[in-house]
Amino acid sequence: MSRPPERIVVLRALGLGDLLTAVPALRALRRTYPAARLLLAAPPALAGAVAATGAVDGLVPARAPGREVPPAIPWRGPAPALAVDLHGCGPQSLRPLAALGPRRLIGYAGAAGPEWRPAEHERERWCRLLRGHGMNADPADVAITAPATPSPAPGAVVVHPGAEAAARRWPAERFAAVAAALAPRPVVVSAGPGEERLARRVAALAGLPAGAVLSGLSFDALSALVAHAAAVLVGDTGVAHLATAHGTPSVVLFGPVSPRLWGPPPSPAHRALWHPDTGTDPATAPVRPGDPHGDHPDARLLRIGTDEARTAIEEVLAAPTRQPARPTHPA
Repeated sequence: MSRPPERIVVLRALGLGDLLTAVPALRALRRTYPAARLLLAAPPALAGAVAATGAVDGLVPARAPGREVPPAIPWRGPAPALAVDLHGCGPQSLRPLAALGPRRLIGYAGAAGPEWRPAEHERERWCRLLRGHGMNADPADVAITAPATPSPAPGAVVVHPGAEAAARRWPAERFAAVAAALAPRPVVVSAGPGEERLARRVAALAGLPAGAVLSGLSFDALSALVAHAAAVLVGDTGVAHLATAHGTPSVVLFGPVSPRLWGPPPSPAHRALWHPDTGTDPATAPVRPGDPHGDHPDARLLRIGTDEARTAIEEVLAAPTRQPARPTHPA
């Protein structure tokens, strides 16, 4: 009788964008341990996105308010062979994993962990952690395949005005001005949970019909919408990373946090707009000059004008054809 596969548990109990930036690291674990059962401790709301990575065998429900660390990870059966902290850099995020009694524990706060670099891009950060433990991790391995679900608006420009915090929300009037200027191209306004009112306001200001507002989408429907969009205009939020994952042209608006931490990879299909403080070189400016969870639009975000955003959208729409997504199940 064959033995059941050993289990690996990874903690990344954050949001959609956080999950998508961790895909290269999850793929590295999958390649390194192809016979293991790889489980991700994450919020249940991310189940669809977790499945779409093609690297994870199952989700262990784990969540906490805001960006805090879950106090515990529900676990049954033998201790995992390996536990990996892709959640944080301190002992707090190692504790719930250590409580499972894994034979091996990997994290930045671990005794054998590499040095944490505050100014490092999120995708590279977790790949470097795994490379420090002998795994082949490629931060460019971000692509996911579009779902079979049909897009609710194929070929449209998707405007996504929402974000978790007001500090990362460009004003509705500016999103509307860009949307209106894109006519006669088809434009839709997408809304996440609790963002419907904002989306309706943007659509109304842009002169779009009520049917242009797309809300209440499942992950597969949202993924299909982005995958088959002409381009996406979005703030620093999960939908921006979904555009990166699908190779969809995007313009991403940054404010309190530099795109050096969370921006799309270098490509003619993507533009990251950001204006650090006057007289500061964007390449050397502080990567967190503002509060990403603040309750007012960040001053750097407000420096992005509508003409600049509209020009950037036109440029990415004219960029070379996107590259096809890589298979979601690495060999």
